[in-house]
Amino acid sequence: MLESLIVVLLIGAIAWIGSAIGLTAVFGIVLPYVAVCVFVVGLVRRMIYWAKSPVPFAIPTTGGQEHSLDFIKQDKFDCPNTKWGVFVRMVLEVLLFRSLFRNTRAISFENDPVNNGPRVVYYSSKWLWFFALLFHYCFFLVFLRHFRFFMEPVPACISFVEAVDGVLQIGSPRFFLTGGILLVAILFLLARRIFDQRLRYISLINDYFPLWLLLGIVISGLYLRYFDKAEIAQVKIFIMGLTHFSPVISNLDLNGIFIVHLTLVSTLLIYFPFSKLVHMPGVFFSPTRNLPTNTREVRHINPWNPPSQFFTYPEYEDRYREAMAEAGLPLEKQPKPAE
Repeated sequence: MLESLIVVLLIGAIAWIGSAIGLTAVFGIVLPYVAVCVFVVGLVRRMIYWAKSPVPFAIPTTGGQEHSLDFIKQDKFDCPNTKWGVFVRMVLEVLLFRSLFRNTRAISFENDPVNNGPRVVYYSSKWLWFFALLFHYCFFLVFLRHFRFFMEPVPACISFVEAVDGVLQIGSPRFFLTGGILLVAILFLLARRIFDQRLRYISLINDYFPLWLLLGIVISGLYLRYFDKAEIAQVKIFIMGLTHFSPVISNLDLNGIFIVHLTLVSTLLIYFPFSKLVHMPGVFFSPTRNLPTNTREVRHINPWNPPSQFFTYPEYEDRYREAMAEAGLPLEKQPKPAE
């Protein structure tokens, strides 16, 4: 946990020092271009690898009754046997995190007074689903709002999202709800890993690092908007220059916190294709989700299996008759005596 936090702090400190000693072009121009290239190439390479991976047999996960007899009610969306049912299940999984909604938590009691012995109790755990849903949707809306820096004029849909997001009109500049909710959601997911003993026991540095990195991005972004109040016009000129491959940085007054924020975002783009965060496109390639549960109806044959050569026992004995005779194995036909 501390190792990943130290790494994120070091990244931010290096970016801050680099902007102070005149390396703004390195962290503001070179690093973002490298990050986007690594992100695109890494993501495409990962998806091609998934698409080429063989699926030896149908392995869809089931969340209900499979299709069998007509008088047994089937769970058509939790255990679909048609392409339409698989499509609905994928929509529910991607948009509403259906499998996470069904998540349960287990607690074991060593001395249960009812059973006079150990007992495991399962109960609903909806908080993780709720905050995970908040995090992903708020992150998506924040990502969508940032497109105003990449486009001129700003599309009407982006302006509409900003208007809805800042409907409370708190403070100046106005407070965006998604920014505050995103911070709370990340803090919950991070606190869950820190204070849950069982989860902390199985957590590794690659579980904490993206959370600390996202927390650093959100905090630096909120600081730039509400405390430091970066010049939006200059930021847009800089981002538009990067977008049109004509970066402008010498005439702009970009402070250290903006360079730190941009460096953390670039680090996230570089880290994304090689981390667990790549589950975003990976869910579409998962055979546990994208295959219908029709193994009782359709025989699934792996198309990647090479053709195999089989021998009948007489053919096998014809090939190895002399060796089997020398080993003393029983034979249907004895080898011909040597002349």
